[in-house]
Amino acid sequence: MDVVQVLASATQLVSAMVTAVGALEQAAADLAEAPRRLQVLEDFVSDLDALAQQARQRHAHKMHGPQLERQLQSLGRLMDQLGTNIAKARQVLSKKGRGKAFARVVKSSVVGDPLMRYVKLIRDDLNWWLELQELTQSVGDVIASTAKSTPSLVRVKSERGYPVSKKCSYVRELLERDGGHRVVLIVGLSGIGKSCLARQIASDPPGYFVDGAIEISFGRWCSRTACNGSRSEYHKRLVRKICKFLVQIGSMIVKEEMGKDLDDVCCLLQTALVGRNMLILLDDVWEQDIVDRFTKLYDNDCRHLVTTRDEAIYEIAEAEKVEISKDDIKEISKEILLYHSLLSVGELPPVAEVLLDRCGHHPLTVAVMGKALRKETRVEKWEKAISNLSTYATCAPGPVSYVNEKDVESTLTIFGSFEYSLEAMPENSRSFFMVLAAISWEEPVPEACLESIWSALLQDSLFPLVVSKLVEGSLIIKLEDQLLYHMHDMVSLYLENKTNDAVRTLLSESISVCAALIASWLFVFGKECVKGPAEQKMRSFFSLLEFMEIEILLGSTTQALMACRSISNFESSRLGFSKILGPRIAEIISVGSPDLIFAITKAITVIFFQADYVNLAQSLETAGSIDKLIDLLGVCEDTSTLVNFSSVLAKISEHVDATTADEILSRTPMDRMADLLCPENEQWHEIVFTTLSSLTKVGKLKAVETMIESGVDKKLLVLLGNGSEISQHHAITMLKTFCELGAPLQGCMGPGVLVHLPWRARISLERFVLFDQSVPPSPKPQQSFEVILHKILQKDNKEIIEAIQGLLPFAERANDSRVQDLLLGSILFDRLALLLQRREVESNQVRSQTAFLVMKLACTGGEPYVHRFLELNIVLNLIDMMQCNIDELQDSAYYALHQIIVFAKGGSLVLQRFLQLGTIEKLVNLLDRKSLKTKDLAMQLLVDITVVGTKPCIERMLASHVVEKLVALEKAGDEPFNGAVSRYIQGLNMCKNVQSAERAVMKQHILRKVRSAVRGHILEASLVASVEACIAEGTKGASSSRKKK
Repeated sequence: MDVVQVLASATQLVSAMVTAVGALEQAAADLAEAPRRLQVLEDFVSDLDALAQQARQRHAHKMHGPQLERQLQSLGRLMDQLGTNIAKARQVLSKKGRGKAFARVVKSSVVGDPLMRYVKLIRDDLNWWLELQELTQSVGDVIASTAKSTPSLVRVKSERGYPVSKKCSYVRELLERDGGHRVVLIVGLSGIGKSCLARQIASDPPGYFVDGAIEISFGRWCSRTACNGSRSEYHKRLVRKICKFLVQIGSMIVKEEMGKDLDDVCCLLQTALVGRNMLILLDDVWEQDIVDRFTKLYDNDCRHLVTTRDEAIYEIAEAEKVEISKDDIKEISKEILLYHSLLSVGELPPVAEVLLDRCGHHPLTVAVMGKALRKETRVEKWEKAISNLSTYATCAPGPVSYVNEKDVESTLTIFGSFEYSLEAMPENSRSFFMVLAAISWEEPVPEACLESIWSALLQDSLFPLVVSKLVEGSLIIKLEDQLLYHMHDMVSLYLENKTNDAVRTLLSESISVCAALIASWLFVFGKECVKGPAEQKMRSFFSLLEFMEIEILLGSTTQALMACRSISNFESSRLGFSKILGPRIAEIISVGSPDLIFAITKAITVIFFQADYVNLAQSLETAGSIDKLIDLLGVCEDTSTLVNFSSVLAKISEHVDATTADEILSRTPMDRMADLLCPENEQWHEIVFTTLSSLTKVGKLKAVETMIESGVDKKLLVLLGNGSEISQHHAITMLKTFCELGAPLQGCMGPGVLVHLPWRARISLERFVLFDQSVPPSPKPQQSFEVILHKILQKDNKEIIEAIQGLLPFAERANDSRVQDLLLGSILFDRLALLLQRREVESNQVRSQTAFLVMKLACTGGEPYVHRFLELNIVLNLIDMMQCNIDELQDSAYYALHQIIVFAKGGSLVLQRFLQLGTIEKLVNLLDRKSLKTKDLAMQLLVDITVVGTKPCIERMLASHVVEKLVALEKAGDEPFNGAVSRYIQGLNMCKNVQSAERAVMKQHILRKVRSAVRGHILEASLVASVEACIAEGTKGASSSRKKK
């Protein structure tokens, strides 16, 4: 709407100019009247220019809007054209006054009146601009209509077992009301069903919200009370919540929240919501400040559905207030009881009404009691439940201070229902539930964490039986189709004052091996007040050198990290573990047993990243522990131990002196490494390739020669022919490294071998094998190049194609210093950029040949050429070409981009530029295009970027909903997109720039996205199963069972 208002005056001016042109046309023959009419047009153009300048200044904060920017640009182009034609018309008019009458008549009869020609051009320009605005408005209306009927990627899921009440329809009417308040507050007692009601509405939002609905839950954790009044801590937590919201809507990647203050994040929130029409559910708000920050945002049509129990927030003036009363819940309490007790209306005992009255018809209390009486029809059991509930409510521990006074009675009843539910459970279930007070329930908790806590209690019964009891009793909630659990805030409130007892049970009173088992889990998933004691316990094990406990602790640490649900959680936890473990490693290796050292090396491969090895190498050198590691390397019998040891030592070799590095290289059992490169040992390929890469980085040609002597090169060739696509990719990268370091591979990898390799491998390796470095450059390259350059500057397409063909030999020598100076010092690249931008049909072959030449120059010449391509936007031109509707051009553009990004030495420069310009998000959006060809190539290019990209590239894709879009393509059923998500995961498995542990966390994140996006679809079971299988295979080193022949 803002865009229309900005240009309304411009449209009026242009309409008036059309009328003025008509007057000028009538006055063209009148030499006295025509200049005045022409002056009127010039004044109009001046007014138009002033209007455009005012609009740019007035709406400078809105110039990020692409539609507004494009319309102002089109207005600028119109003024330029008008100015030129008016100037020419005035020039003709001045000549008319001086020319002879007879000559003018003769010339006009032969070639037409020049003034009339320019008048016609001016009129055509004006009419064209007006038609363009109408067309733009029509297209915008069509797109808005389509968007209205398209489901949003962000969705809210409704709660099962909560009936639809009259309040639901009432709140929906408030949200649909024209001119209504932007905030609707749903207020009520704890557990009364505020969130359930809000989610019912948000799961199927009114059609007015074309951008869908999204939920952001705050809870008591995000309040000043929970932060003990600390303003900075409260702001820090609020930043985390808003950043999570921004990630969900694709306006931020996960790691960008680091270091941002609240004002910065609110500015990002303002920008992200401009122009959006979305229902935002702010759930369980404890601070009025939170609502104020959202409602102060401008230039959007969002509305906010807020749930709160805080009366202070209820007093917000600019809001519609909806209070859930006892009468509201009374109409649905019986349905809730029937749902959770698994009884029909006829099976429900008459005393059920008495139970509902005793529960106050409170939904959470009714649900807990209903599950405790599941399938129970005996009247005496129900009467006993009523009696016990009264007793437990009287004896229940009083609620903590932050519960409102009017909530106290209701809270005691709820707590009484928890006590009743627990009393009906076995002792082991009760004790397990109580220690869950140590866990932070701000986010869903993985099942592996709960199972480890259960193991630490040394109980005999099976974990699944115990946890199912808690789920049946509504004390914890299992997320559908996921191994994750969360807890209602009232249950968490019940456990609040039991945190210290839980910590004492788990860390202080348990035997040391159990404490070692659970400490790392509490460090990752425990409450903030629990993480400190958990860290102290871990440090005490290292300080006392308790070897058995340390070995258990290291194993559980690895498992806890791998269970992290987000990259940010993984990174912060990993950093904390590295600070605890890092200073103690050298000492433990010096005095520890071989088994303990083996456990340490395995933990290092997960906890330590590349930067951590600098300090590790220094500490090991100082303690003299490297020699011990090298000696143990020779006695490693177990394959897992061997590869972990070799990987750690290889990375250490990058940060030690040359003598020590040579010793590591010479003692590495290269023959066993070669054996592990067989196709059947695929689960070890990734870590072996990482080891070989580190050794070649340090040992250069000497390391390569050692590997060739052990037959590594031959094993790589076998992988090229028979390995999975992931193994092929790593083998190609390794062989290219060998060639670049000068290894003599022509004997075993000549033309006769290349023809039998897969095409990707053949294309990647042929220039290293077939390119004879001993052949001198062709004589007088300057002279022949000038002739070719002259040809490529011509207009004739045939000559241009001949020139491109003539440039290919130069491209093959692009890394030669003489040729490089020659090419980079010319205007060749400017010409290539222009050739790629041609749109004429007859230029298609020129564009295709130009893309091929660009690819050759980049792959042979590397960074200097890629840098020039980026300066001239040639890479972006190729992306534009990939979107045209001509198959040949699209394939040429994609193939060039594929080779530049994946194989050229300057490919990393391209990815850096993509991150700066937001190109990755644009490529992800290409998956929404109508053209199947464009979507297919975009998908392939995104997989290419994943293969060679960095963690920020992959995170940017995930934040842009690439997984959801790939799922949508699979659901559409078009043949090119079968297995699209699996191919993306396959690319992630090939990525060398992501640590194995990070990759595992990312893949679990992708799996959760897939489950959410495909839920309820006919492909749900098969798609989830295929993705799970792909992830499982990738964990072993492969994501595809297909072999490339």
